[in-house]
Amino acid sequence: MAEQKKWKWADDPSLNKMELTKLEKDGLDVIETIVNRYSKEGYQSIDEADMDRFKWAGVYQQRPKDGHFMMRVRIPGGILTSEQARVLAGIAADYGRDLVDVTTRQAVQFHWLTVESLADIFNRLSSVGLSSFEACGDCPRTIVGNPLAGIDPHEILDTRPIIRQLENFFLLNREFSNLPRKYKISVSANIYNAAHAQINDLAFTPAKKMIGNEEVLGFHVWVGGGLSAKPYLAQQLDVFVRPEQVVEVAAGVTTLFRDFGYRQKRTHARLKFLVADWGAEKFKEELLNLTGALPERGEDLLQGWNAGYFYGLHEQRQAGYFYAGLSVPVGRMNADELSELARLADEYGDGTIGTCNTQNVLIRNIPAEKVDAFRSEPIVVSRFKLKPNTFVGYAVSCTGIEYCNLAIVETKERMRSLAEYLDQTVQLDTPLRIHMVGCPNSCGQRQIADIGLQGALVKTASGMVEAFDVYVGGTLEDPRFNQKLSARVTSDRLGPFLAQLITLYKAEKRADEPYWRYVERVGVEHIQQQVNEILQTA
Repeated sequence: MAEQKKWKWADDPSLNKMELTKLEKDGLDVIETIVNRYSKEGYQSIDEADMDRFKWAGVYQQRPKDGHFMMRVRIPGGILTSEQARVLAGIAADYGRDLVDVTTRQAVQFHWLTVESLADIFNRLSSVGLSSFEACGDCPRTIVGNPLAGIDPHEILDTRPIIRQLENFFLLNREFSNLPRKYKISVSANIYNAAHAQINDLAFTPAKKMIGNEEVLGFHVWVGGGLSAKPYLAQQLDVFVRPEQVVEVAAGVTTLFRDFGYRQKRTHARLKFLVADWGAEKFKEELLNLTGALPERGEDLLQGWNAGYFYGLHEQRQAGYFYAGLSVPVGRMNADELSELARLADEYGDGTIGTCNTQNVLIRNIPAEKVDAFRSEPIVVSRFKLKPNTFVGYAVSCTGIEYCNLAIVETKERMRSLAEYLDQTVQLDTPLRIHMVGCPNSCGQRQIADIGLQGALVKTASGMVEAFDVYVGGTLEDPRFNQKLSARVTSDRLGPFLAQLITLYKAEKRADEPYWRYVERVGVEHIQQQVNEILQTA
């Protein structure tokens, strides 16, 4: 076990309980304890304080806390190899009851693991260059990016080397393993904001700047984004960063969070609260004290937002090659299906698979002469479709009460069945993004959806029943979070309610008008009036 460093905040008497736990033993130290003790002695041997530290190993207790665990595996930038995919499929088959989830941060998630299995899983992941370490916890988590990096006709530079550098710098780095709270980094040079910059603690987006007589391609920097119960959009700093400076700047931002972030209340500890209090200008000044001078902002190259969707077969930057954007309904698959994706990647592509923050996948580098055969593959035709139905294709869900201890309602299967119901009930030619979450933590990123559904409970004559609060108009195109309606809809009425609401949108929308833009045009009051009429006639 490594010796604990004396941190500057260690003597603060107002530290919350979790901060004291981290001062007693660094979260990373639990990995060795899991391997050498808990995996051999079993669930009953786990110290209560260490159960909190399991997050640094990428592991959470699974509902109902009966000895089973959830694990997240880091997929930096959302690109993995077919070899890695087969190892992940093997873990799911051997230990995870055949379940594989793709998350909204491009990670892969397992369920039903036992503590006895963890040491072997760590070894299997390590054998192919993967890790679950620090996929959870108060540390830099999975770095999200553009799953098309290196082949994207809409990127200004290939960010894969940068993400590798960041991953190598932060992973297991004890200088940054004790942050005030979770910490999420986004890096993309895609001009359509593929990595959702504004909802991350730290984000880098494409930019260019004339420096002397040279036009330099690089990044603008955003800080302080995040969702949960008090969502904030990230603020852009007045700096321009060359690609070779990204790691240094990221280290500087993370150092400020580590040393000045709030550690008194867990609910007020994310970087967004520090940035909101300091403001972008003071944050920039403090950052420059660490990094030295940086040029002022250049030209922002963001041109919109693709919401992280890439469906269909599309030409790559490389002439004669295509990528395939496939739908994975609500991000869930089984081990055989993941193995089949690995086969497709080898047989048709270059052996790489992209994971998307929409819980979908990509096959990369398909030669033109193989496109027709790929299109006819049975799993592509029937399961992971190139052109999914409107609602199934744009449905996102968190884990929900099935496995998550924080959720209060079931979400994953409900969102899938709800999307299928809407596809059968409403014919719509415009994508409409519906995100469902089981609690305010918003792992399903409810706030940026056209329609967000957040779980709740309502008291009825027959007892408490599951229901959903409804939010409308979220987007990162012209960034804003969706707004809450006065409508708590019980789960049994949710499908018909949404079908009626979306039918009214269909009747009133302009050609190709996305729902968030429609909400902006007609106003939330108009949508509320629609809701009132629907609920009165139900």
